Parts: sequence; structure tokens; C-alpha cells
Amino acid sequence: MAAQCSPASSSAPDSTHPTAIAVSAGDATSARAALSGLKIGARGTMTGYSRDKFKHWDSQGDSCDTREAVLKRAGKDVKTGSDCKPTSGTWLSVYDGQTWTKPTQLDIDHMVPLGQAWVSGARDWTQEKREQFANDLTRPQLFAVTASVNRQKSDKAPDEWKPPLVSFWCTYATDWVTVKHYYGLTITDMEKKALSDMLDRC
Repeated sequence: MAAQCSPASSSAPDSTHPTAIAVSAGDATSARAALSGLKIGARGTMTGYSRDKFKHWDSQGDSCDTREAVLKRAGKDVKTGSDCKPTSGTWLSVYDGQTWTKPTQLDIDHMVPLGQAWVSGARDWTQEKREQFANDLTRPQLFAVTASVNRQKSDKAPDEWKPPLVSFWCTYATDWVTVKHYYGLTITDMEKKALSDMLDRC
């Protein structure tokens, strides 16, 4: 019998979060408003960065961790063991349109990568805030995608990498802006241009 995952409620933003602008996937108007409010800043360096500084795959209750919770919500007809690990199901990778039937063929991608967050403001965050960011099941931050595509993306921003599936660019841009806006992360001029160009496809 499939175990039930109950994602933990997300904590409220702290004082470093800007006033939220609701952005729906594909909503270019609100996304552009949020994009215009993002602070422009030079991309920092990876000095001092470690994935360990973003504690991820926290417990979400009922034996499920964050990775398993994402696999359950992203898949179709997902069955799990008593430990919440998926044993079967079907997953559509939104980045490239590929369909997979084995969880091992998928990575859980952070829409705004941990390294990208580090160079755009997260270096100065508390450990608690970095942990929230790495396990955020509320914002459009976590996706089950083709493993090889996720590794091509790595820690790149939209001016350096875009999903192979061009029809997803509009949603990709709105989601990226949503996450960066919520967490008060900076963007570069080139990043802003790339996002604006992607929003033109909405």
C-alpha cells in the first residue's frame, strides 16, 4: 500500500523577504512586475560554497523526505513502499518532455540552483533559511526532471542555460522569477534580459 506523504507547511518569510507578488505559471504580466522589482547585482563567486550549507531532503512526515514528496506529487500512478520510496509510476520531465518509469532516472532539481542562490545572496543567509530554500515545497522550486538534463543545467542561470523544451520557457521564467522574488535574491543584467526574452513566449 502506498505511503502517504504530507508535506510540512512552509514557514512564513522572514524580514528579508520582499512583499510577495503572486505569479502563476505562464502569467507574463505579474512575472514582469516581479522581475522589475528584483535587485540587479553582480554575480558573486562560489568561494565558500558547499551543498552541505543547504541541508536538503528534510523529513516531511509519514517516512517521506523532500525528494520522495516531490516524486509523489510529480508522478502519475506512483506506488511506494512503507519507507515512502517510489517503486513504480510515470514521470514527465518538464525540461525536455521525456517520460520515465524509474525514479532512478530522475533528479530533483532546484529551479534556482543552490549554487546560483549562493552567488546571488544566499551566502549571507542563516542556515535555517538555506534549509528552507532547499526543501521548499510551496514555491515552484522543486521538480522531478531527467537526470542528465539536470546535470547539464548544474548551477547555471537562464542567461547560461535554458530547458531543451522551448515550450516550457515561459513557465521556467515565471517560476525562476517567483523564487528569486520570494527569497530576495539578486539577478544580473544578462539574467534579466534572458528572463524577459523567455517571458516574451508567454
